[in-house]
Amino acid sequence: MDDNRNDENRTGENRTDGNRAEEKRTDGNRPDGNRAEENRADKDRKDRADENLTDENRAGEDRTDKAPAEPAPAEAAPAQETRDDDTQDAEHTAQEHPADDQQRPAADQQRAADDQEHSAEDATEPRPRPRSRKRRILRLLAVVLALLLLPLLTAAAALRLNYTGDPAPGTHTRHKDALWLGHAWVDGRKTDRDVEALARRLRGTGIRDLYVHSGPLEHDGTLPASAYPKARWLTAAVHRELPGVRVQAWLGDVLASEGPTGLRLERPATRAAILDSTRAVLAAGFQGAHFDLEPLHSGDRHYLGLLDDLRELTHARGAVLSVAAHQIDPLPAFHSFWGTTTGHPKWWSQAYFAQVARRVDQIAVMSYDTMQPLQSLYGGYVAQQTSLALEVTPKSTDLLMGLPFYHENRFGHWAHAETVPAAVRGVRLGLSRTDADRADFGVALYVDFAATEDDWTAYRRDWVRTP
Repeated sequence: MDDNRNDENRTGENRTDGNRAEEKRTDGNRPDGNRAEENRADKDRKDRADENLTDENRAGEDRTDKAPAEPAPAEAAPAQETRDDDTQDAEHTAQEHPADDQQRPAADQQRAADDQEHSAEDATEPRPRPRSRKRRILRLLAVVLALLLLPLLTAAAALRLNYTGDPAPGTHTRHKDALWLGHAWVDGRKTDRDVEALARRLRGTGIRDLYVHSGPLEHDGTLPASAYPKARWLTAAVHRELPGVRVQAWLGDVLASEGPTGLRLERPATRAAILDSTRAVLAAGFQGAHFDLEPLHSGDRHYLGLLDDLRELTHARGAVLSVAAHQIDPLPAFHSFWGTTTGHPKWWSQAYFAQVARRVDQIAVMSYDTMQPLQSLYGGYVAQQTSLALEVTPKSTDLLMGLPFYHENRFGHWAHAETVPAAVRGVRLGLSRTDADRADFGVALYVDFAATEDDWTAYRRDWVRTP
């Protein structure tokens, strides 16, 4: 701020020097005879020389500005001719913009104050480096992505490895396979010709049980007889065309385990109604009852209690009790993790699977809708599921592994990956590694109305081993 004042004073002095130079020019034009005027001119020159010396001293002390040009003390004319061009420019600017000259020092002071303040801020608070921050963020994202992908990649590698090798000889049908049939077989849409065509399709295969859709149950567990009006006709026609093949009523409903509506197994009245519905279908000619209740969470004690009652009921009538079962945890407690993160615990624990298997005559694993994107991964997954189920299913219970006879594309199921050949190879590999000689074992085909010729061909070629 002191420097600015000195600049302002020097600017004023430069203006005075300009006036004095004008006086020199005037004196130089006066007649030489006028001695008094010359003496005064000499005195003025001496005074100006002294002032210029003072200016030089000031300039040396400040060390900020140029020293003003000094005219020669002895001659006025050279000083007049050698006026500093910068001084002329300053005079010209001052004459044209006097207001700017007055405002400029204040602006300079403000800029100096701002620069000083910013310098202080920079000294106390270092500015972040954008590139370094971006690199840190990218590294953090890479680490998080790696932590998420590593378990998935490890699991995928394990499934792919599970799909390698050759199945053991003899790992094919034990003639205890099953087929899920649609509701059209009991509601009046099918005829004797359809039964004859079905018989031609199934002869020479390993299919022994037909699960015929006869529901669904009402949310209170009841089942009107109007849901299966052609049940007696169907059972008689199948026995005529396919002796030894059993026909079971496929009953199911949505459970209220993940929503406000559905079947509530915790209610004793609902379980009692399900028992009454089972008595009714057995009285209509069915040789067994097949239950598919979803989504059924692992550890559901009410379901186990219902199975105890159903087993007593079916065995008293010489009928079969079978169930469609959820897949088993591919990793320990995976159903808990999946349920916490998605609200839908898709899998059962292996221990709970064993509890269900001990209460029924047949248990069919729904080994499809696995979310696997490749045939090799799907086949490895089926091999794993087969081994996990064989380890805990008692010898007295028939274990069946599901085959995907349908071709939807949606979340959880990719038709190009979940194929019959991949599933059959996975079943054979799991059977070979765990219990290759097990007799009470088979596959279950889902579902008749969506099956293609390629599905049937693959089943015959790879599992039944017939052309």
